[in-house]
Parts: sequence; C-alpha cells; structure tokens
Amino acid sequence: MVQKVRYLRFDPKRLELLERFERRELRNSNEAVGTPGKQGRITMMDSVNTPRPTTRTLAVIDGGLNIKDRANPLSSSGKPKLLEQVRQAIRTRHYSDKTEEAYVGWIKRFIFFHNKRHPTEMVEAEIALFLSRLATESHVSSSTQNQALNALLFLYKEVLDKKIGFIQGIVRAKRSRRLPIVLTKEEVKRVLSGITGTPWLMAMLLYGAGLRLMECCRLRAKDIDFSKNQIVIRAGKGDKDRYTMLPGTVKEPLLRHLQAVKRQHEEDLRRGLGRVALPNALERKYVNAGKEWGWQWIFPATGHYIDRVTGEKRRHHLHESVLQRAFREARLKVGIADPLVGGRL
Repeated sequence: MVQKVRYLRFDPKRLELLERFERRELRNSNEAVGTPGKQGRITMMDSVNTPRPTTRTLAVIDGGLNIKDRANPLSSSGKPKLLEQVRQAIRTRHYSDKTEEAYVGWIKRFIFFHNKRHPTEMVEAEIALFLSRLATESHVSSSTQNQALNALLFLYKEVLDKKIGFIQGIVRAKRSRRLPIVLTKEEVKRVLSGITGTPWLMAMLLYGAGLRLMECCRLRAKDIDFSKNQIVIRAGKGDKDRYTMLPGTVKEPLLRHLQAVKRQHEEDLRRGLGRVALPNALERKYVNAGKEWGWQWIFPATGHYIDRVTGEKRRHHLHESVLQRAFREARLKVGIADPLVGGRL
C-alpha cells in the first residue's frame, strides 16, 4: 500500500493533537496484541486504519528550510540512528555547523561505498579502500582526503567507541604546492570601486579589519565599538574570540547602515517579529534577548525564515554568496582574470 504523506506547516497545536493521537493508537495496539508496543511514530495519511508502523514527518514550507525534518529519528531498537548519534556527538563537543555537515557527508559516502554495510561490520581494510579510491578515482586533494579520514576516525572513536588500529595500504593524495594569488593595491582599488551598497561595506571590513568571510556575515550590533574603533570577533576560527580594528574609512558609512538596520528592526518589532537566533543555550537562559538590538545582525537578510523547532519567523544574517557574487561581478567588470574570493583581500 502506497502511503501518501501531506507535509504541513509547523503548528504547535497541530503537533499536540498528533501526539495525543499517537498515544491513543499505541494504547489500542498494545491492548489488542497484549504485549508492550515499541515507541511508535505517526504519519499524516489519507487512511489511518493501517496496522503497519507509522512515521510522522513534518516539513516547513514557508521559507527557510529545504529539508524534511523527522520528528523522531529513532531506530527500531529505540536508540537514535547512526547519523543522529554522529550529530549529537559533534554538537556536544561544540564543533561548527560546517564540520558537522562535512563529517556527516563523509560518513554517508563511506556507508554507501560499501553497499550500506554498518560501520561496526567494517575495519581498517574497508577504511583504507575507501580513502584510496578517493585519491585514485575521485582525484581529491590531500586536505580533502584527510578530512574524510578525520570524519571516519571520529565516527569509530567518539560514536561507536571502537578502537581503530594502524590503517595500512592507503594511497595518499599528493600535497600540491601552489603560489597564492595576491592582489596589488591598484587591483584592490579597482575591485572595490566596482562594488556598491552593503557588499561594499562588507568588502571594506574584510580588507581593512582582516575579517574572514563568515566572521563578517555573523557580526552583531554589540560587536562594534565606535568609541574605541574596534571590532570583537566572537567564536572565530577555532571557536576563539579576538579584537581587531575598525577601519576609519567605513566608520561613517557603517553608522548610517546601522541606523537603517535599526529602523528595520523596530518595524519588525511592531509586526511581532524581530527575533534572531542566539548561540548555544542563551536562548533558553535569556528568553527575550533574541529581540534586543545588541544581538541583531549587522548585515541582516532581506527576508525571514521559519525556525523548525519553535515555528517562529526569524531573520538570518546575509548569505555569504551575496558578497561572493558581488566580488565576481566586480572582478569581471574591471578586467581581472584571476578567480577572486572575499578571503583573498
């Protein structure tokens, strides 16, 4: 029987009704069989009178997410599924979102490479074969191969608690030595002259304050100290904080930009919006801090997204591709042939 699932907007009241229905179905199933039932999950289907185990799947349709969020990622044994265990282990150690995305991706590729065998059934030989194929067939760089190795070592050591010995027979990708692309002062001026608006402000901060791309995107209003002409970088590379200078050439334009952002934030508050995501557990500790001006993004996105946990409309920071696209267009406009990204400043 084909199950047709309707994906619904997140609604707390609807979710409460689903949970009540789930408990009632489980109770009826246990009474009929006479044995304790497994932890069930519910599916919104056209026909709910099916005796098969059910799955509840919720998906956010109104912006922000392109994934289907499983409400209960449990295996039949009651434990979280393997990839969910990996995510929990990474988040417990406060690794970055990019690290989580990369590690989960490599572990999935490793499992599919060996025809969906569980990692507990595989040892050093399977790991060596997978890593060698990356170098010989996929032609990945040495850093990419090392990242895949680190992801698998994390899986076995931190998630599966399985000791991995010396991995022999790996065909290592050769580390290449490349010359960096360094722009001259005149080239920098030409590129910056081809950028306007908010991307120009971001580019000037990258060039004058030495910010990385995502450090610039994630700046908040409280991180700028105009009296001391300094910027505080929170949770930078290696999850470290640091100070850097505020370039004098962007001080006045940045002040005008922040005034416009503050007016936009006040308008959001009047509409019952104005909340942004907070790092770690601050959102639970300070419930209303997400609406305060100090926590607002300096470079906010033009639209809102729906948080998949709370169902609230929030505003994210400007996506990094906006600045990357502006750099590319400026490079082509001024006639610089070398590929250029924001980090090259």
